[in-house]
Amino acid sequence: MKRIVALTLLSLFSVSMLSACNTMAGAGKDIQKAGEKVEKKAEDCKDGRC
Repeated sequence: MKRIVALTLLSLFSVSMLSACNTMAGAGKDIQKAGEKVEKKAEDCKDGRC
């Protein structure tokens, strides 16, 4: 019985960690895209097209 409980807890922990990694990767991509837009806008203003 202890083995089943331990395996269940281990599998739940593994699933939660994997989903967290995917969430953080997605958030990183979103932040990167926002940074690229800010950078482009700064370049446009620098050239006098603001």
